Amino acid sequence: MSFRRAFPVLRSALSRRAPLSTAPATREQHAAGLEAVRGRGAAEAARPPVPAVDFGNTQEAYRSRRSWELARSLLVLRLCASPALLARHEQLLRLARRLLGQRLFDRLMKMTFYGQFVAGEDQESIRPLIQHNRAFGVGSILDYGVEEDLTPEEAERKEMESCTSASERDGHGTSKREKQFQAHRAFGDRRDGVVSTRTYFYASEAKCDSHMETFLRCIEASGGASEDGFSAIKLTALGRPQFLLQFSDVLTKWRRFFHQMAAEQGKAGLAAMDTKLEVAALQESVVKMGIASRMEIENWFTVETLGVSGTLDLLDWGSLIDSRTELSRHLVVPNMQTGQLEPLLSRFTEEEERQMTRMLQRMDVLAKKASEVGVRLMVDAEQTYFQPAISRLTLEMQRRFNVERPLIFNTYQCYLKDTYDNVTLDVELARREGWCFGAKLVRGAYMAQERARALEIGYEDPINPTYEATNAMYHRCLNYVLEELKHNARAAVMVASHNEDTVRFTLCRMEELGLHPADCQVYFGQLLGMCDQISFPLGQAGYPVYKYVPYGPVMEVLPYLSRRALENSGVMKGAQREWQLLWQELKRRLRTGSLFHRQA
Repeated sequence: MSFRRAFPVLRSALSRRAPLSTAPATREQHAAGLEAVRGRGAAEAARPPVPAVDFGNTQEAYRSRRSWELARSLLVLRLCASPALLARHEQLLRLARRLLGQRLFDRLMKMTFYGQFVAGEDQESIRPLIQHNRAFGVGSILDYGVEEDLTPEEAERKEMESCTSASERDGHGTSKREKQFQAHRAFGDRRDGVVSTRTYFYASEAKCDSHMETFLRCIEASGGASEDGFSAIKLTALGRPQFLLQFSDVLTKWRRFFHQMAAEQGKAGLAAMDTKLEVAALQESVVKMGIASRMEIENWFTVETLGVSGTLDLLDWGSLIDSRTELSRHLVVPNMQTGQLEPLLSRFTEEEERQMTRMLQRMDVLAKKASEVGVRLMVDAEQTYFQPAISRLTLEMQRRFNVERPLIFNTYQCYLKDTYDNVTLDVELARREGWCFGAKLVRGAYMAQERARALEIGYEDPINPTYEATNAMYHRCLNYVLEELKHNARAAVMVASHNEDTVRFTLCRMEELGLHPADCQVYFGQLLGMCDQISFPLGQAGYPVYKYVPYGPVMEVLPYLSRRALENSGVMKGAQREWQLLWQELKRRLRTGSLFHRQA
């Protein structure tokens, strides 16, 4: 059974989809967006001006915080900046628990780290914080922060078992997968070097069902908390990661084959959206390589499927992998090491096929629930060896559910070298097919792990060479999306960043492009317990801003708290601004006699 058989689960509506074309989008495809733009322009005159946002005004930034909360933040952030404490934080936590007992230990955690970064133990206990933040203009993205506390050895064993196919375990399939998309024991514990995201390891189909139920509860709670809520999911929580590895391998080989054909036609080095293959020359290459006869390929590239331009771009090329039955039988690519043609589409055992199908069905259940309760669903990005598959499956959900508004958001990691190409391609695909583009932009959470893995295994480092290059990539992608929002009122973006300069850049470009906060096209996101001096001034000025709000029992969220401590150590080493602002506000309250500040 091939990968192509998996798509009907998410693509039941694809029979209504117009064929891809290299021609510009039609008037009909843009009609709804243009009408919305006109409506937005007509309403601008009635809107009040947007208040200026001052991230340095501590009185306004911390108006929602009581003085003891400021003191707790100062303490926690200072502890997070201590290398000596961080190096031994796990041993210190175990010692404190042993000396204090579970009850006092829980209370200590709630007064410090847990209270800073976690909202409460269950959905009922977190309601006051959600309502409090909402009163100050800040929404919530609920995240059940519990994860299995595995030893590195247990994590490694689970990863190797779940990322290896039956044929590979038998010794027959390993050579057909590129090194990047094979499981490697040295990197079996995917938590290593990751400080800002939760990691799931496959245990069983029943455990995946349990994760789905948890996501469903978060979606329902987000729907009840606000009229414009968000929820986030991870695809590695919903199924066996072997499928993501194999599918990513397929998609990467197929795109690389396109660029090899482009190089043959003298078009190497062009931007992704500017690279177009001459169909006639491509047909000759296909015949020469022995992939198919001239007669067989006559129906592959027709006016109905590719338009009349005589060229084929990367979007057209990507559509061939799953929508042309005759071509799918012939999908082979050259192995650059052996020089032999090899089948592109892998085959599964019956059990692997069932596991893959159930993963797609769980995605479908979550998207339907989000649609029912009016919650936007963000699909988190993961490691590069999973990400091509995750992005493709997210795109399939967007095609189905982003019909009237952007319900499904894909996540783009701007520390990757190919992020701009991916953003521009997906925006163009949404234009052509007439669905609503939705994106979350992040810098990325796996840099150290990705670099070490690429170096050890021997493939090109996918990460931008410097921090400055990553910042430039983020702003370049963000600017491109904001330009799209100006012309398409049905598109939206979440700027998920703790970087004050990036937020300022966004506000400046919004003003220049006439994007009003009330349009709810540009959202901002930060983690609970971090960068309140960004979140709350934005919320009070009317910008849609959200906090990621983790919750769960104290002992079960300790792995999450460990990562928060480690992440803040990096933040505090690079900048003291948040700590300085907190201390400045606390001193102001002491000086003015308003230490017992009452929130207004």
